[in-house]
Amino acid sequence: MQDYEESLSFLGTWGPFQKRVFFLLCLTTIPSGYNLLSVIFLLATPQHHCSIPKQSNLSQEWFQASIPVLEVAGWPEKSSCSRFELDLLQNLSALGTSPSPDLVYNLSRPEIFLSYLTQEGCKDGWTYSTEHYQSTVVTEFNLVCSDQWKQPLTSFAYFLGGLFGCFVSGQISDRFGRKPVLFCGIITLSIFSTALAFATSWPVFIVLFFMLGMGQLTCYIVVFVLGSEILMGSTRVLFSSLCMPWVYVFGELMLPVTAYLVRNWRHLSLAMAVPGLACIPLWWLIPESPRWLVSRGRIQEAELLLRSAALENKVEAPHVIFLSANVEKATSEKAESLTFLDLLRTANIRHMTLILWFIWFSSNVSYFGMSFNMSGLYGNPFLNYFLLTAVELPAFTASWLAARCLPRRLSYIIFTLLGALALLLIQITLNSQPTLTLVLVLVGKFGILAGIGVLYIYTGELSPTVIRNTAMSTCAMFSRVGCSVSPYLLQLAVFNQFLPWIIVGSLSLLSVAICVFLPETFRQPLPDTIQQMAVTQRFRWPWAFTPPPKDDGKSAKDPTSAPEIICTTHL
Repeated sequence: MQDYEESLSFLGTWGPFQKRVFFLLCLTTIPSGYNLLSVIFLLATPQHHCSIPKQSNLSQEWFQASIPVLEVAGWPEKSSCSRFELDLLQNLSALGTSPSPDLVYNLSRPEIFLSYLTQEGCKDGWTYSTEHYQSTVVTEFNLVCSDQWKQPLTSFAYFLGGLFGCFVSGQISDRFGRKPVLFCGIITLSIFSTALAFATSWPVFIVLFFMLGMGQLTCYIVVFVLGSEILMGSTRVLFSSLCMPWVYVFGELMLPVTAYLVRNWRHLSLAMAVPGLACIPLWWLIPESPRWLVSRGRIQEAELLLRSAALENKVEAPHVIFLSANVEKATSEKAESLTFLDLLRTANIRHMTLILWFIWFSSNVSYFGMSFNMSGLYGNPFLNYFLLTAVELPAFTASWLAARCLPRRLSYIIFTLLGALALLLIQITLNSQPTLTLVLVLVGKFGILAGIGVLYIYTGELSPTVIRNTAMSTCAMFSRVGCSVSPYLLQLAVFNQFLPWIIVGSLSLLSVAICVFLPETFRQPLPDTIQQMAVTQRFRWPWAFTPPPKDDGKSAKDPTSAPEIICTTHL
């Protein structure tokens, strides 16, 4: 199977078949992108304070001054979780005169006397601002104050669902096919987005949100793998590093617009199901990966699919597409039934896997840490999130341009280093320069996202076909671990408001440091077996290049594939 791409050269790289697959696979990324930021808008926390019942018979002055005013980041702000004792306020309001001539106060300025009163919790609930949201999960189930811990836990459940979905779907996809897993993920998104709208309590919501998270990342990963295996050459790079991410970002941009128009979280949940339902008919138009079929020994099915593609492209297929040697090799690969544990079985693939897991973890901590910390920035939240999402378009464009002409490792290091430095500079401007802070956040998002764009291509090129979806899915699992941790970063601002930004910047720097141990894959063919994988290396400058060894004919590898694989220094 080492000659797979050469065997398919008759098909070309940009015929009607490739154009159809290219376009349809891009469309299937919209539901995943559309649901990504749902955790931010469904769980938005508007400004709030303790509710004061109208039947409390307080005068207007006492009513206005009944909520303590605190200083937050140098600005006065009403307390969110306490009020002055309502019974005493009612007595003072009814009295109308000073209860004690020894205290200096003026009933026309009740805030002077309020400093002597004790406080109590929000016994009558909360009043929420409706400036930006009519209702959210937080306002409906009162996930504030003593129940505030439920907010990050809800986000954690969503990302934990993604982690579980990636773990299961990767192995299922490598065993039963890319296409069934893709459409199962799309159906999962549609069903549980609809079900969210009918959640009657927080426990029910968190279970449904977990299921929604299972489908979100699964769809994106499978589409990426499917497109990478069906498309070849520059078309594959264009798909995986530019067009697919662009359409994904388009889906992301649709959600802030929808959330701006639909301010009720239940209606927003119903709207989130629409893109997935629209993609279900594409089942009959999107083919299975012929490369996966060959890796599983299903040669006849792969040839039938490719001959159909040749007819669509109006080219003539050879009488025998895959040589008998390739058939035997594919059959032996099928018998192996590789699993998750094979990513840790040998030293080389274990070192590579552990490095990739950490890089994916740190990149996504930074990515989602920025998204959650945007709530602390000045301005309209819908516009902020729209800008934060729109910056992904030039980011993915930059990653595509880099993928065309620059080594993968060097590209990732440059982009991520730019993002890390911007995030670390935020602590200088956070309180004094809100506009400059927003610019730095956008630059940081640009760098981190461009690095992630390169990382997707890099990981796919490092992983062999027989276990590629499992490898990508396990990396996505660790990305979801990073996503799960990111909501708790905002809680660290209680100790130091700069701490979340310092952590995301530092993790990005650390991922840059360990990336230098990965081999380069630029302009190398995709490995189909574990034996064809490039090897990890000792520390060297990221632009260093070791040419592949000469084939002396004694290598255990197939002589037609060995010269095409980069071989660097062993650990």
